Formats: sequence, C-alpha cells, structure tokens
Amino acid sequence: MDEQEQADRREAAQAVERALSVLFGRARSFSLQVAAAVHPGLDTASYALLVHLYETGPVRAAEIVERTGLDKSTVSRQIARLEELGLLERAVDSADGRARIVQLTDTGHDRLAAVRADRRKLLRERLDQWSTVDIQTFSTLLERLNEVL
Repeated sequence: MDEQEQADRREAAQAVERALSVLFGRARSFSLQVAAAVHPGLDTASYALLVHLYETGPVRAAEIVERTGLDKSTVSRQIARLEELGLLERAVDSADGRARIVQLTDTGHDRLAAVRADRRKLLRERLDQWSTVDIQTFSTLLERLNEVL
C-alpha cells in the first residue's frame, strides 16, 4: 500500500469513527426514550435486560450473567428493579423445582412489544427513502462491524 492509500485509509477510518461517535450518542438518547416509553422508571441497562428476556424467554439469572457478561450483583439489582416496576417476575423452573427463573410479566411483555413495534415502524419510516439495496448493504456492513467489535 502506497503512502496515498495509507493516508486515504486513515482518513476513511477517522470518518467512520466520527460517524460512530454520533450514532452511539444518538442511540443512547434514543434508548433512554424507548426505556421511558416502556416505564418511566426504567433505565437503559434494565431495558436491555428486558429485551434479552423478550428474545430468549424465561431463564435463570445465572444464564443472564453468562450470556450478557455482566456481573452477578448488577444482574441481581436489575432483576429486583424490574420486579418492583412490575415488568419481570421470578417463577419456579418447571424443569427443576428447586431453581428459579426470571421472566417477563404480561405487562412487561405487552409494553415491550408495543414499544418495539413503534421503534421498528419509526426505523422503516426513516429508511423509506433508501433503496432496498442500500438497506441490505448497510445491514451487511453493520453485521461485519459487529463481528469485529
């Protein structure tokens, strides 16, 4: 790679870094709004836990720790907070009567489903002017980025 190619590559990488910085900031703000739409007392970390449970279904708290990489005390606090808000509940594991699982309450499931549907609709509206090829390319590139992060 010659000097000009190296300079172009550095400049392109810096442009990606700037764009990601803006995107992450907007994503944090958006996550706060989405979390508040589920429940006014919900923070973004607890929202992420709700989404995880929505996608995986009922699991043991230890599995959440393992899958998310969060420490046990953080997950325990989040579970307690979500229980207080009526969005999550603990139940007996039908596969092992001695164990407990955490799962969304009906209210938690319904609120999260409604907010996610609204979010998907908003994203589709924002991408309405993009071509299908552009959306597919963007999705592929995001997946590649996620693989290396």
